[in-house]
Amino acid sequence: MKKVVAILLLAGAALSAQAADPIRFASSATYPPFEFMDKDSNITGFDIDLAKALCKEMKTECTFSNHAFDSLIPALKFRRYDAVISGMDITAERSKQVLFSQPYYANSAVLIVRKGTMTSVDQMKGKKVGMENGSTHQKYMNEKHPEIKTVPYDSYQTAVIDLKNGRLDAVFGDTAAVNEWLKTSPELVTLGEHIADPAYFGAGLGIAVRQDNTELMNKINTALEAVKKDGTYQQISHKWFPQ
Repeated sequence: MKKVVAILLLAGAALSAQAADPIRFASSATYPPFEFMDKDSNITGFDIDLAKALCKEMKTECTFSNHAFDSLIPALKFRRYDAVISGMDITAERSKQVLFSQPYYANSAVLIVRKGTMTSVDQMKGKKVGMENGSTHQKYMNEKHPEIKTVPYDSYQTAVIDLKNGRLDAVFGDTAAVNEWLKTSPELVTLGEHIADPAYFGAGLGIAVRQDNTELMNKINTALEAVKKDGTYQQISHKWFPQ
């Protein structure tokens, strides 16, 4: 009988070790190609494929939840999620609240307008520019171009629709996302140069965890290095950003 109990205890311990809690990722799934909802209402995109590859490398399960961008960090701090991967720029201000992984994507931003409306950023004075609420794009415009009227949106998808319909003069977003929008919106064009101000965009995109969760951050950084080294990262990148 004692042997049976011992075997059951060992089996239970082994099962418990295997059944580790999954890593709960949050993303604002309104920003293709980084994250968006597919036709089956599943979250997909570059960030999601990368997170799945990291979880595979870490030998753990992961789940994904769609959450409004402007409250991702508060939700993370309140432990609703374990990590955020959502096209989030690494900035000094955000780094006061969360831990960021090493950058996983070099970033820049650019304006888009309707064809034939403007040819220079100098013409943007007093114009309305849409961007996602709580984004680095919003902060950049408010601080660097107070002469431009910023209009916050819950999602970039709605902002682009309003731009097409003439309710906005421009939209300001990440270059990779803008390039995706332009594929299906021939009436839109970029305006001005790509912006890579290191105070806002130049540090790149990072995965965020709570400041006290250094164990998870170390695992994520180690996994990032591994998937970059074995070619997995390059495969995912080519899938979503083909040259």
